[in-house]
Amino acid sequence: MSSVKWHSLPFADVLQRLNSSLTGLTTEQAKKRLIEYGHNAIIQKRRRSLLYILLGQFSDFMIIVLLVAAVISGFIGEPQDTIAILVIVLLNAVIGTVQEFKAERAVAALRKMAAPEAYVLRDGHQVTLGATELVPGDVVILEAGNIVPADLRLLEEEELLVDESTLTGESHAIEKQTEPLADTALAIGDRVNLVFKSSMITRGRGKGVVVASGMETEIGQIAGLLQDEASVKTPLQTRLSRFGRYLALAVLAICVVVFAAGLLQGQPILLMFLTSVSLGVAAIPEALPAVVTISLALGARNLIRHNVLVRNLPAVETLGSVTYICTDKTGTLTQNLMTVELFFAAGEQRGSLPEPEASIPWAELGQAMALNNDIMEKDGKPAGEPTELALFEAAHMAGFDKSILELTTPRIAVIAFDSERKQMTTLHQTADLVTAYIKGAPEQVLQQCIQGLNNDGVTAFEVAAVLAEAAQLANKGYRVLAFAKREFSCLPESVDAETVERELTFLGLVALIDPPRPEVPQAVNDCLTAGIIPVMITGDHPGTAMAIAQRLGIIDDDRKVLSGDQLAKIPDEEFSRLVDSIRVYARVTPEQKLRIVKALQDKGEFVAMTGDGVNDAPALKRASIGVAMGLKGTDVAREASDMVLLDDDFSSIVRAIRSGRRTFDNIRKFIKYTLSSNAGEILTLFLAPFFGLPIPLLPIHILWINLVTDGLPGLALTTEPAEPDIMNRAPCPPKESIFSHGMWQHILWVGLFIGGISIATMAWAISRDVVYWQTMVFTVLTVSQLFHSLAVRSESTSFLRIGLFSNLPMLGSFLLTLLLQMVVIYTPALNTIFHTQPLPMVDLAVCLFISSLILFAVEIEKWLMHRGVIYSSEFKLQVLISESYH
Repeated sequence: MSSVKWHSLPFADVLQRLNSSLTGLTTEQAKKRLIEYGHNAIIQKRRRSLLYILLGQFSDFMIIVLLVAAVISGFIGEPQDTIAILVIVLLNAVIGTVQEFKAERAVAALRKMAAPEAYVLRDGHQVTLGATELVPGDVVILEAGNIVPADLRLLEEEELLVDESTLTGESHAIEKQTEPLADTALAIGDRVNLVFKSSMITRGRGKGVVVASGMETEIGQIAGLLQDEASVKTPLQTRLSRFGRYLALAVLAICVVVFAAGLLQGQPILLMFLTSVSLGVAAIPEALPAVVTISLALGARNLIRHNVLVRNLPAVETLGSVTYICTDKTGTLTQNLMTVELFFAAGEQRGSLPEPEASIPWAELGQAMALNNDIMEKDGKPAGEPTELALFEAAHMAGFDKSILELTTPRIAVIAFDSERKQMTTLHQTADLVTAYIKGAPEQVLQQCIQGLNNDGVTAFEVAAVLAEAAQLANKGYRVLAFAKREFSCLPESVDAETVERELTFLGLVALIDPPRPEVPQAVNDCLTAGIIPVMITGDHPGTAMAIAQRLGIIDDDRKVLSGDQLAKIPDEEFSRLVDSIRVYARVTPEQKLRIVKALQDKGEFVAMTGDGVNDAPALKRASIGVAMGLKGTDVAREASDMVLLDDDFSSIVRAIRSGRRTFDNIRKFIKYTLSSNAGEILTLFLAPFFGLPIPLLPIHILWINLVTDGLPGLALTTEPAEPDIMNRAPCPPKESIFSHGMWQHILWVGLFIGGISIATMAWAISRDVVYWQTMVFTVLTVSQLFHSLAVRSESTSFLRIGLFSNLPMLGSFLLTLLLQMVVIYTPALNTIFHTQPLPMVDLAVCLFISSLILFAVEIEKWLMHRGVIYSSEFKLQVLISESYH
């Protein structure tokens, strides 16, 4: 039934197709249809149990590797490592479970939006029923303040205005009618003879027949999209999963080689087994999940200070990879508040309304704006339809106080607005006259005018010239209203449109718009500078969307604008070629929003989607990251999103992106640091036998180094401040390896460097025939990694420029870890456990000096990289990517 174009049929045909009548269904008919169509409710798929969601968190390859490492650690007698790994894995599983459980609440929020009751005609009588009992063919009575209980084709309407903003994105209430519409392919917002489930009646009354209920309604179809649409893995999840697979294979190969090399050298089988297994455990960065979680948690905490609430922790990092921001217009880029911006009277256009003491045309226009409305005071504030409220407030700010004016010119009659006349008239009594003020669509009002009003009084005027002015304003995205008046010596006998609304005197035009938020243009510019493309996707009219987009700097011409009607006619293959050139989509449906997001993702783009309405929810869920509005957003949008802007400020997204990039940078720094350190340990153990040297370290030494160097210094890297150029570079392509931009080269040469200085220290100590040679190797390996942690705090900026005190947690972890190493060397009780000997001060100083060489070596690498001597091809590629975005 949902395929029927109800809006294009006369209501008599609609009733016939539904086998209903103006008096509604009988009770028997309703019972049968309830069995056939089911309840008028959003059906929710069976929810997964918490246990099922929890077990699903352990399917990631990296998690499996860590669990194997935990078992091995317990086997070789290191229960503390086993406990640490299990706690980390369990913590991540709990966080993942909570986030997935929250995501499933999106459809539950949608269910809450349903109207609890409805006024229905059954057996010819009006009765009150639960909205879930409605079936197709039921006739429903609508009044101001009602939530629409199902999708209805209107049969009757009186001044009916409906707020459909959560469904269509249109910022002002929609005027409804009952006549059929010829175009069968109209967007939801243009089907003005239909009202939709969960919309709000803001004015008037009406009667409609149910044409869709439950999951067949527009909002039900959105719920279906929400249930069927799968979330997309974040770039970090994808990269870490790939990294885990490669690392496991590499570790396995290293363990086999070290074990075989030891046996060939004549080492005991048990010792070599424990050594190779210990090395395997050390090579796996079990602190990585903890570092990732802490980095994301710190980023989330920081974003709260910028009014951004993170509902899904990986979203913090995901923002750093965003290449496109698809944003709704109403309430996101604009204020969702109709505002008068321009006035036209006496042949002159102004940006503000003059005070009452101004010339006669402007004074008359101001008085008409103040009096011709149905604004009432509610809780001490003016309340009413948004357009009328905007006109009232503009007049009030200029000094035209309605309450004072009504004392001298009280309203004595009104001809209410209707969709055929497209105008409203109020009549007011003055001392000796009755004045009628008329407002409405320019093409209607102007045709009824016979003269105009200027500074010299009443004069003839050209209708065509004023219509051209109105058209010009409309083309700029304004909603234009015309004002006129007519004076009578007394109240006409017949107060109707035919008598009053003719032979009018034109007063002026008023242009309204939902204006952009003042902070958004700068935020859009910041996005472009950061290599991120903003795209507007709205249910509003193309002209309005284009005007707002041009103001914000999103587009510079209309070639980058596509309407929903045009999009519906474009095949997927052709749209795939066009999608990266379109910057504004107008009059689109929820399904089309989803199609746009998917098309961009298929092109390899990483898409953030912002929105506040029910119509945004499926795209919010599908997007790489969904960002909902917190103040004016619906519960449905918030539940489907990863992040919520608590202040509805688009510029907060830019701050969030900066935080996301910082988080990803710091995770990269940790991986760079820990894998370089692990490579140093592996190469030390692997290469020493080839130089005829004994096994450099015992299993307990390897596990200690792994514990202290991957622990505190690694966690301290999560607090590193952002790089200076963080928002002046292109986003990391989602498919780009985490080892790009020279990281794998850095890991390789630093591993060789640390391995080289460790073996050199070992050879020098053995040549001197000192018994503490193993303690010296142990110390160099540990302390060199600490100096390396200081060096990798920035990928391009010198350590001297960063300063020692710009990251106090890092300084503290460096000193504390160094102190722990000294305790292990110089405490007699620990000497027995760790098989260490106290070092003479001279040898300790030599160890510290040799270890510090890594800091100077990395500084030289930065200097060479900055001058394009090394990694230049990757650097040039990054520059080209950045320039292409601009």
